[in-house]
Amino acid sequence: MWKKKQEEKKHNPIWLFVKTFVASFLIITIVLTPVFAAKNKVADILESNPGGEGAPILEEELEFIISPDNPFYDAFTTAKRVNVLLLGADHNNLTDTIILASFDMDLKHLDLISVPRDTYYYRGPGYNDAAHHKINAVYRKNPVNSAKAVSEILMDIPINYYVLFSYEGVAAIVNSMDGVPMNIQKPMKYSDPLDTPPLHIDIPAGEQILYGEQAVHFLRYRSGYPDADLGRIKAQQEFIKNAFKRCLSFDLPKIAQTAYENIQSDMKLKTLFYLTGKAIGITADDITTYMLPNKYEGAYVRPDVTGIAEMLTEIYSLGTEPENQIK
Repeated sequence: MWKKKQEEKKHNPIWLFVKTFVASFLIITIVLTPVFAAKNKVADILESNPGGEGAPILEEELEFIISPDNPFYDAFTTAKRVNVLLLGADHNNLTDTIILASFDMDLKHLDLISVPRDTYYYRGPGYNDAAHHKINAVYRKNPVNSAKAVSEILMDIPINYYVLFSYEGVAAIVNSMDGVPMNIQKPMKYSDPLDTPPLHIDIPAGEQILYGEQAVHFLRYRSGYPDADLGRIKAQQEFIKNAFKRCLSFDLPKIAQTAYENIQSDMKLKTLFYLTGKAIGITADDITTYMLPNKYEGAYVRPDVTGIAEMLTEIYSLGTEPENQIK
């Protein structure tokens, strides 16, 4: 369990640039923004900020309590990782994109855990509609609600920060990097006239560059996959890596500015400086994607506790799985 503190946004040129490190974590709905590649620019910023590279990570920003009985107690409390929850909210305040980004600061490795929107999460009495017990309904305009739910499902993993994107924000950032190249295996067609605004997806098959709204449509599309939302997650992960490669060759300041203007997050400036320095040199090969281990049951995706433990063991490089603790 964890607690975060609120902060005021800072509006100066350095903050505008460094804040994009947060966006780079949101490789999901688009954006590995180019702070990772802008080695000289980041170095200049850190050199001009004495509290940057040496700033203690997470100082006074996070308090979390993990039971010593938790099989991952040692891993969670000693690992040099920062965990960021990435949320893409729709117009109905449902988080249809949920990803936990776990960044190993020593190894410069980023692990992305996609959580299906239909993942079952019991919210207690008073929620009688089946849809209320899907994890995408937990948000209610408060990222902390989603963070608590994701942390619980992932065996109380500490979540340090959140990044929140809207559809409009995704479209703007994709346009700032001049689109994302994708190879569409088969035509994507879907219409929902009751959506707000009405949704009409029509993307032809073939190699092409997806821009703005079309990129959003690609990320939202799920009806044509045999496994629905699980198929969409696989497509999103492919999009993520293509976006990362794409943004490295474009106008870094432009992408950074656009990302800053289109995200909400709770990181402090000092932490952003620190993480930016740690991320210098990361490449697409340093990104590993996962899907929450699950069992598909009707309307819900049920978390597979044993599979989750195995995944966390791999991510945290424990070498051996915790014994006698997994139910």
